[in-house]
Amino acid sequence: MEPVYDILSAWGLPLTVSQLIVMLSVATAVLIFTAVSVMFMVWWERKISAHIQVRFGPMRVGGWHGWAQSIADGLKLLLKEDIIPAGADRLVFALAPMVVFAASLAAFVIIPFGPGLIAGDLNIGVLFYISISSLTVVGIIMAGWSSNNKYSVLGAIRSAAQAVSYEVPLVLSVIGVIMTVGSMSMTRIVEAQEGMWFVVPQLLGFLIYLTAAIAECNRTPFDIPEAESELVAGFHVEYSGMRFAIFFLAEYANMFVVSAIATTLFLGGWHGPLLPGWLWFLLKTYFIIFVMMWLRWTLARLRVDQLMNLGWKFLLPLALLNMGITGLILVLKDY
Repeated sequence: MEPVYDILSAWGLPLTVSQLIVMLSVATAVLIFTAVSVMFMVWWERKISAHIQVRFGPMRVGGWHGWAQSIADGLKLLLKEDIIPAGADRLVFALAPMVVFAASLAAFVIIPFGPGLIAGDLNIGVLFYISISSLTVVGIIMAGWSSNNKYSVLGAIRSAAQAVSYEVPLVLSVIGVIMTVGSMSMTRIVEAQEGMWFVVPQLLGFLIYLTAAIAECNRTPFDIPEAESELVAGFHVEYSGMRFAIFFLAEYANMFVVSAIATTLFLGGWHGPLLPGWLWFLLKTYFIIFVMMWLRWTLARLRVDQLMNLGWKFLLPLALLNMGITGLILVLKDY
């Protein structure tokens, strides 16, 4: 962003004002990209689920394959009545969807879409993502508790238990990459994969990360916090209109974030032949999103005990094993 700062300073603007203008511009660009990306992903998932079930899916709104269906759905939610339960904590009830979406949006700061295409190349980029992603569960608990509904509270508590269970193997799964590179900078990690993507030496870590990331997004087969067949709609059962839409927006934004982080850490980021780097990055990211959608419409939901057993008894030991093997290989390389 140095050329931008140079231009703004040439106009006589103070550094603080220049930084504020740049931050607002970047935030606006990220918001627009997130909104467009989520609308595409919603339409895409409906088409994927339809083809898996031998249906057509959206076909009418907008013409070609119902491409404007997501826009119509967004307008419908925007025009719906905003209902707040009489016994709800109104302030916490209103803040909950904002907290969930803000946590998903903040993670875009450290995503390297291409060489130089990153909002903030932090030297603790991986640590920042791990920290900020944990805030989502805070918003979910706020939503469940403030709704004054026992089913909402139960869904929120399930989400907290699931987040704690799968955050640990997710963190441990990326330590092998950090040990190999010796840095937590996202740009440095991508640059280190110029010769070989880390999915090859860190295949076990990649599979653990992908499984834990699906659970972090509360997607089938790990959608215990919602589990509509048991809890109606889980933690957001009392939400309607645009507040519900924000939860929906945050879920798909979080899907993009975890897929982009997987692309950065394991799939070489922007590296690839012929095509521009940013296009390679998006292709890899949307491929992982496709896999997540494919799994959702193929697998059945796990029970709560099965979900906990998978996280603590299988993924955690495997993540520790992967970390130990990586450390042993690095030590042997030094000798």
